[in-house]
Amino acid sequence: MYHSYVAFPHQQNLRGVVYEKRVFRHVRWSHNDGDCGAISEECVVGTKYVSSAEEWIGEASNKSRLNRVRSSVEEKSGRENMDSFLELFNSDNNKATRRDTWNDSENEGNRMSDNESIDDDQEERLPPEPEQGNIEYKLKLINPSSQRFEHLVTQMKWRLREGHGEAIYQIGVEDNGKLTGLTREDMKASLKTLNDMAARLGATTNVLRERHANSKNKDMTACHNREERQVAEVLVKKLRKGDREDQDIVDLRLAVTGAQDAGKSTLLGVLTQGELDNGRGRARLNMLRHLHEIKTGRTSSISHEIIGFDSEGHVLNYAEMATAEEICEHASKVVTFIDLAGHRKYLRTTVLGLTGYSPHHVMLVVAPPMNEASQEHMALCLTLGLPFFIVVNKIDLGFYSISETINQLENAIKAQGYSKQLIMCNKSQMSWDYESDIIPVFNVSCVTGEGLEDLTNFIKNLSPYDVNSADSDSESCLFQIDETFRVAGLNEPVLGGLLVKGAIAPGTRLLVGPLPDGEFSPVKVVSLHRNKAPCCLVRASQSASLTLAPPTNRSPPLPHLRPGMVLISLWDQPHATLFFQATVLIVYHATAIYSGFQTTVHVGNVRQTCIIKGIMDAKDRGLQTNDTASVLFRFVNHPEYLHVGMRLLLREGRTKGIGKITQIFPLLDQQNSMQ
Repeated sequence: MYHSYVAFPHQQNLRGVVYEKRVFRHVRWSHNDGDCGAISEECVVGTKYVSSAEEWIGEASNKSRLNRVRSSVEEKSGRENMDSFLELFNSDNNKATRRDTWNDSENEGNRMSDNESIDDDQEERLPPEPEQGNIEYKLKLINPSSQRFEHLVTQMKWRLREGHGEAIYQIGVEDNGKLTGLTREDMKASLKTLNDMAARLGATTNVLRERHANSKNKDMTACHNREERQVAEVLVKKLRKGDREDQDIVDLRLAVTGAQDAGKSTLLGVLTQGELDNGRGRARLNMLRHLHEIKTGRTSSISHEIIGFDSEGHVLNYAEMATAEEICEHASKVVTFIDLAGHRKYLRTTVLGLTGYSPHHVMLVVAPPMNEASQEHMALCLTLGLPFFIVVNKIDLGFYSISETINQLENAIKAQGYSKQLIMCNKSQMSWDYESDIIPVFNVSCVTGEGLEDLTNFIKNLSPYDVNSADSDSESCLFQIDETFRVAGLNEPVLGGLLVKGAIAPGTRLLVGPLPDGEFSPVKVVSLHRNKAPCCLVRASQSASLTLAPPTNRSPPLPHLRPGMVLISLWDQPHATLFFQATVLIVYHATAIYSGFQTTVHVGNVRQTCIIKGIMDAKDRGLQTNDTASVLFRFVNHPEYLHVGMRLLLREGRTKGIGKITQIFPLLDQQNSMQ
């Protein structure tokens, strides 16, 4: 019996050809009748980045790897077979040299114990360093230059992000997994550098275990030889913010709406990046999510951007290489901008952003002259009762009078039946909170920068109107699912939405639904993220993304999840509904509304087509503009979770209406009545 190494081309990447090293175990036998046979087994040992197969085979010969896997019972035919394998990769000029190297080491290999196997050699080598994930190999970290240190910190930041706040560093290990080891002095210096790197990122280090590089399964406590080279496994863990500290951070949601070509995305790009626009939309490129948005310049989806302020009111976004995680880590106030679509084609998405994301304030961006689309977006804010302020953009163009635009805004507000006063803001008015009958107005230019400082100071002083109380964490949970998406490497979908009440932590068990049959399925929260960074707790009125899993290993897999569902506490015993009743005010309709009228209804994160099944207080002429009545609705597609008191918005073309839910008819009661 003997073993042979053969390198096979495995894959190609930027570092060269990856050859896969395989070990063949050859066994020959004979029987009493003279027949003989042979069998070969193969097992993959590992991969390595080399430029050629000869380099690997040569390395194996030079390090006497072939000697250690030969047994003392090797036969002549086995040597001939081994030579034939080497001939596949050796040139004619060095074929003899390869065979001589094999023969010269034969005696040493024969002196090895018969019990020694190839697995012993594998204990001295780890798998090659993975390019993805939270595991990093470092041979040594001794006195790096300032530039090298910054690179190492950036690398650690990426590994921590891959491991959701945790990373494993193998010190004294080469990239190919070889346990080279370091002296005690070098190991001490490398660990000090690792601690400095972690301190820069607000992380801690903990040495999990140490061992000698040239020993097998031998602990450091079992050997006191200072000449031995050491290998260390270190856990780097990101420090989490405490509950009290996290509670002191002000989180403000600010929706950005307005007509197309008003410059909403460009304004957000300038505010969050600190660089002025070139007049051709350069600042908005990072705000767009899809290729067709870049080509057309029109936002079609809901995107999020943040701006952070420290305790002194300075903007943190403008620091070099500032990430969302770094901004949230050092900020005392975080403003989340919800960029909404302006084109009429995507009005459904805009309404969903205003109703489902529950913004604290709305920034209405208009560009002179005032058009019908801008009036429609302002009417939505007035109808939903959302506090908003107006930003007159593109004042550098100078084609239209700003005072004329203000007059158009005032006339549009009066046309909607509201009496509100428009106030031109300046630096002396940056500290007061505007009241319900006042609408602040700012004049800005994203090209010249005029008015941007005043607008930034105003946003800095805004405050959410629903600050969490001390007892909000003990309330039952209600999480609205606004979107679902897939992330590479995760089997389950990621859910994004708003926590209406209560608190959620990893491991919390909840109910998700309603399903198509109206039932709710038990689930368990696996992980939480806020502002692209992992977190350990989400409180009421905070937006977050999370992943779910079945509560136990024996539980059925997760059902199909969709936007409009909710996560709710186990003890709430929620009920889905197909029918609900609401008091509705028709803001505008060209003719009259009767029973059987179909319309799109927005209630929180729910957006679905409904049929009006009955109008309780309707006259023979039906419901017309400015009429109020109690209306019975029925969902067309599937049941939803609603509760009394929720505000609704119905919309169909130019038809608009607002209302409040007054009664819910649980699906279970409907089924029992039918039976």
